[in-house]
Amino acid sequence: MTSFSYAANPVRVVFGSLDSLGEEADRLGIGRVLLIGRPRHGDRAAQVLGARLVARFEDAAMHTPVDVTERALKVVAEHGVDGVVAVGGGSATGLAKAIALHTDLPQLIVPTTYAGSELTAVLGQTADGRKTTQKTPKVRPETVLYDVDLTLGLPVPVSAASGLNALAHAVEARYAPDANPMTDLLAAESIKLLMSALPRIAADPSDVDARSDAQRGAWLAGLCLDAVQMGLHHHLCHHLGGKFGLPHAETHAVLLPYVMAHQGLDDAADVFELAASLPIPHSLAELGLTEADLDGEPEADLLRQALTGARPAARPSLKALTKQVVDSFAGAPDRVRTLLTDLVETLHGYAIRTDLTQDEWEYAIGFLTRAGHITTDTRQEFILLSDTLGVSSVVDVLTNSRTPDTTPSAVLGPFYVEGPPETPQGADLAEGLPGKPLAADILVTDTEDRPVADAVVDVWQSNEDGFYDVQLPDVDGPVLRARFRTDENGRLRFRTIVPSAYPIPADGPVGQMLDAVGRHPYRAPHVHFMIAKPGYRTLITQLFVAGGDYLDSDTVFGVKDDLIVDFGDGRLDFTFRISGSGA
Repeated sequence: MTSFSYAANPVRVVFGSLDSLGEEADRLGIGRVLLIGRPRHGDRAAQVLGARLVARFEDAAMHTPVDVTERALKVVAEHGVDGVVAVGGGSATGLAKAIALHTDLPQLIVPTTYAGSELTAVLGQTADGRKTTQKTPKVRPETVLYDVDLTLGLPVPVSAASGLNALAHAVEARYAPDANPMTDLLAAESIKLLMSALPRIAADPSDVDARSDAQRGAWLAGLCLDAVQMGLHHHLCHHLGGKFGLPHAETHAVLLPYVMAHQGLDDAADVFELAASLPIPHSLAELGLTEADLDGEPEADLLRQALTGARPAARPSLKALTKQVVDSFAGAPDRVRTLLTDLVETLHGYAIRTDLTQDEWEYAIGFLTRAGHITTDTRQEFILLSDTLGVSSVVDVLTNSRTPDTTPSAVLGPFYVEGPPETPQGADLAEGLPGKPLAADILVTDTEDRPVADAVVDVWQSNEDGFYDVQLPDVDGPVLRARFRTDENGRLRFRTIVPSAYPIPADGPVGQMLDAVGRHPYRAPHVHFMIAKPGYRTLITQLFVAGGDYLDSDTVFGVKDDLIVDFGDGRLDFTFRISGSGA
């Protein structure tokens, strides 16, 4: 087990309305408020605070310049302020934190962008063209109040840059040295919300659902940033922002896909495509940097890519291709469209996740081609493939687990033949073949234990050497294979031989696959049954010999505990329970 530590973020988070600002201030015991924020939302906040408000400060600046903080501290001292309320973006939040660093005053933050820094104990300040960052609990706000209505008027370019800034917090949590299972979950959900919300905001800035998703994504991203160490992306952005006066959110937005590609993250191209689709600067040059500015800078090669806005050297995004294929199914019937859509998304995702090569793809096509060539009316290689990959058992469980009161089902297998010969009760399926004789006494009932008369029961099995009749070209006619009908009491009696463990056909592509992964081809000894009658669900199952070989490693994963039966003393006594077709 990997060791890790995680401390839950102590900030009180409220998703609600600015109208509750006064109540939240009272909760913190703030009676003399300094309000930081521009008039647009600050005026309404001032009205809500009422007599609690003793001073306002509207000059918060990007990167939290120390001289601005000093001016704000004078206002705090002059008015006997006992708490700070900040309404706005990252600049307002940063100034509130800087004040708290010097005064320990409680903070109540109302974000109007997606900065996410309101959740953190991180403060970045700028002095003499140099930005420094520190992390201390003294600057972590006490309460954050989110009101989605305050973001509805946020211009799309600001929303996009701010959202990508938040996205950067979540992305860095993925490769942080102190990442842990909780931050992994927070980051994944944050990234999903922001990647979905930002294009929707660009298309319709008044989309409340999209704005809400972005706000929740930014909240989770802030939790990530507070819980882990900042990495390369933030170090570069803070360095460039402080030294060259670059806009904070836009710098994050430009650099993010390049840092992701540098870190080897598979979705770097997706983020590049997202940023390219949004109305924001797409290069450091658009932010005012030149080639000469990058001389001697850390990670200069990475920054030169970002300088021009060229596509980062990363795996290309294939989402557009997948969407194009999926969209081509729009006219299909609902169930067909569902099946094909999920199949394509799964196959494309598999190819991308495994970085499938052309040679590997061609080998897979050849494998399937060989499976087709070896398949005949009596040899079904594709069923063998499905069986040995466990797909047949998955479908079996999904299809039949809805009737838990019946006998468990099992896979059909590749050796079933339609229309076996009608055979009278008491017949001997072995017809003199070598093997230990077995007398079978079978009862078929419904789920209320009432006998089911005249049910059609197909039975088939392998011989003593593990072969089915269809595998033996010299065998004349069906052997160890028959169709019976239950009598008026739901009973069926026949004779046969005790089945043996046997290998599935291993001379084709499936056998080669098993060899390649070190798996044996053997099935545990069993007899197949298929029981059908109009008005009842057809039961396809197998009965396995208790104590037989390979019960715990059946190569098609078909063994179920309730189907392991005592074949001792040459007798097989078993009751099958089947359900009505409506079950």
